[in-house]
Amino acid sequence: MKDRYDNSISTGSARARDAYVLGLDRFLGAEPGVEEALSEAIAEDPDLALAHVTLGRYRQVMGDRAGAQAAMEAARGCGRELSPREAGQVAIFDMLIAGKTAAGYEAARAQLREFPRDVLTAQACLGALGLIGFSGRAGREAENLALAEELAPAYGADWWHQGLLAFAQLETGQLDWAEGNITASLAGNPRNAHAAHIRSHLFYERGETDAGYGFITEWRQGYDRRAQMHCHISWHIALWALERGDVDEMWRIIDRDVDPRQSSGPPINVVSDLAAVLYRAEMAGVEVPQARWQVIADYTAAHFPKPGLGFADMHGALSYAMAGRPEALDRIIQGAKGPAADLVRDLAEAFGALAAQDWERADHL
Repeated sequence: MKDRYDNSISTGSARARDAYVLGLDRFLGAEPGVEEALSEAIAEDPDLALAHVTLGRYRQVMGDRAGAQAAMEAARGCGRELSPREAGQVAIFDMLIAGKTAAGYEAARAQLREFPRDVLTAQACLGALGLIGFSGRAGREAENLALAEELAPAYGADWWHQGLLAFAQLETGQLDWAEGNITASLAGNPRNAHAAHIRSHLFYERGETDAGYGFITEWRQGYDRRAQMHCHISWHIALWALERGDVDEMWRIIDRDVDPRQSSGPPINVVSDLAAVLYRAEMAGVEVPQARWQVIADYTAAHFPKPGLGFADMHGALSYAMAGRPEALDRIIQGAKGPAADLVRDLAEAFGALAAQDWERADHL
């Protein structure tokens, strides 16, 4: 049997195959019901290894580390003989979910050279939160675009790839090319939340505040609040509400859809989105009660207790500084790691200076 990308999958159950394909598509589009579809595939065929792998990747994205590890353990325990592509995918995500990012990325690039339509592996590499985009390496935007373009002949008019190619083009200033691809992606799957998100970025880059606000507000209607991108898409709406001068609407969206006590989005989104919108509000002259900073500082401490992930650390540093938690802020300054460690340290110190109203030091940093 084969999946939607014409890859052979090791199962004798059409029902398992169909549920797996549905779950994979839902994951690629950040649609609701990913876990349910993949669980159905596993119930139909417990030895369908790629359903376990996809479930592990989804849980990893959603911040469920223990669940992701359990899914990979189940994938490794499947007794069926796997094709080289399937075995490669199991090995790659085993490394990635275990935190062996560099080795996993190297293996993923090798896998894509041999099996360019191994879409879950491609998904792990591409996009804002992919292995390239999240690496912190200089030149990652060009690297992301190069891989998206390299894979283009293998995917053709596929809505998932068109969306990721559009994002890569957008990040490198190719706005007209990005518009063509994101329009095609949304036509191929109108409920693709990643494409709707990327279209919002295009509106933002062009300074089209009212058009962007109208588009994403309408698109979000009916989007399940439990789905992966609901928090982040809501953040975009809150930012545009702020830009439009509708502060009351901004607070309504934050309290209903971005606040960690309400949102079920991935922790990385909750940490970054809430800290960012509160900071933007302060910069716009809106009074932000410190209690709001305490909420996101508490959440950051619970979900990212140790420094090491630059994107989370930058936003965590902001929340700690504004919440008046110098010890937590210092942990990030002293413990920053990875290619972006110097930037994390500088930003953390600058946020501390801003919170202390030491404008001269903040400007220097």
